[in-house]
Amino acid sequence: MEMEETKSTFETLEVWKKSRELRKEFSKFVKTLPVGERLKLGDQIIRASRSVTANIAEGYGRYHFQENIQFCRQARGSLYELLDHSTVALDEEYISEEKFNNFRIKIFKNIKILNGYISFLRRKKTLETT
Repeated sequence: MEMEETKSTFETLEVWKKSRELRKEFSKFVKTLPVGERLKLGDQIIRASRSVTANIAEGYGRYHFQENIQFCRQARGSLYELLDHSTVALDEEYISEEKFNNFRIKIFKNIKILNGYISFLRRKKTLETT
């Protein structure tokens, strides 16, 4: 059976694509953590990074703009959580200052794109109600 192709899914969203790249980068990083820390900090990093893309995807599947916006806000919270986990990794000397700054730049780039998507959804919501 062939998979039915649709024209538009969450997979076409720039914010989801960038968040997926970030998720994959953090997943690679977790594999470099000391074994005991993979179960602690590593697990939290994996959960937060997956939460970003999962919330964007789930919001996309909602029928109302406000619900989509709420899931995007949760995704944004998970991005800030990743920033905090990165700070822990820096403080515990699991990553260099350079690697931390690289993560930080990418996280804030994702937040900026996500905020743009939220603004887009707000405008669409306003147009729908007028």
